[in-house]
Amino acid sequence: MENNIIQPSPVEILRKQIADENGIVVCPGVYDGLSARVALHAGFKTLYMTGSGTAVSRLGMPDIGLTSLNDMKQNAELIANLDTSVPLIADADTGFGGALMVGRTVAQYMRAGVAALHLEDQVMNKRCGHLRNKELVSEDEFLSRIRAAVNMRSQLSGDIVIIARTDTLQSLGFEVALDRLKKSIAIGADVAFLEGIRTIEQARTACRELHPTPVLYNMVQGGVSPHLTVAQAKELGFRVIIYPAIASRAAYMAITKAMNVVREKGDFPEDTGHIPPSEMYRVCGLDDAIKFDLAAGSNTYNGGI
Repeated sequence: MENNIIQPSPVEILRKQIADENGIVVCPGVYDGLSARVALHAGFKTLYMTGSGTAVSRLGMPDIGLTSLNDMKQNAELIANLDTSVPLIADADTGFGGALMVGRTVAQYMRAGVAALHLEDQVMNKRCGHLRNKELVSEDEFLSRIRAAVNMRSQLSGDIVIIARTDTLQSLGFEVALDRLKKSIAIGADVAFLEGIRTIEQARTACRELHPTPVLYNMVQGGVSPHLTVAQAKELGFRVIIYPAIASRAAYMAITKAMNVVREKGDFPEDTGHIPPSEMYRVCGLDDAIKFDLAAGSNTYNGGI
């Protein structure tokens, strides 16, 4: 009889990763199928679905609270299921409503195969965490969001990782921000996310004060937080580091350059024009698709491609 080995779930894999106090989980931000495939091909063991990238790629709009639950869930589901051995952490914004809607959001993300999500304390009409003049909900409303997420996870007998994110540092100060995170942890949040850290000392203190709870660092190029390498973030005590804009910024810059070259010179850029279509298709799973087709007895690709 053939032995069936039960593979760990994405959540089990992620929980093991973040439980390692001597390690740090490195998550590149991805926003669609291609960016996720490239990250997987590069060998990353965990991915992060960026809300900003989802807004600009799916809607062609800025990250100012315009994406819906359906936009975010559908994008997360696509990315999470490209390789279920690689956990996906996904932005869930404010949870898209009150406690009932937060519960629905958590249920949808769980069914989509997402390993972790983060919920924040901005108002529904939110904006990118590294923009100014963010508006916040009360502590009670924020904790209601976290409690709703924890309760829905329990109701569905799930184990999705819940990340509590606070944006209070900008306007209410460091102590208030830490207090909100501590209260979130007390009611069931698994990971703390202090958005908009301004100094190295704030980073170090947050990790120390919130220990043993894992703390996430948001490394935004050109954002308000200090530029940290993976090694520096690990030394400070962070257990997760995300690079939300790493793919979208690279894509924006490369596409802008390519479009300008075509418009100005009437030809494609030399550094992109000699890549055969099959190279990108292979990164996107071409070889596995052909192998599956042949195993089924089809002759579609007998002659190669």
